[in-house]
Amino acid sequence: MTLEEQDACNLHEMVIQQVEKPLIEYVLGKTEGNQTKTANMLGINRNTLRKKIVQYAIGIEQN
Repeated sequence: MTLEEQDACNLHEMVIQQVEKPLIEYVLGKTEGNQTKTANMLGINRNTLRKKIVQYAIGIEQN
């Protein structure tokens, strides 16, 4: 998806989605999948994190 393909009203959402998923994946990796620690590091509620994990179809590896 490129900037030229987006309507002006969707720019914020597009940028957030492009940044948010990799950020969540990175922090989950750093916390070894610990959602509570990840949420704390990101400054969001754990339930919000869980919603975003489902929204972005982020896989969680269980040890």
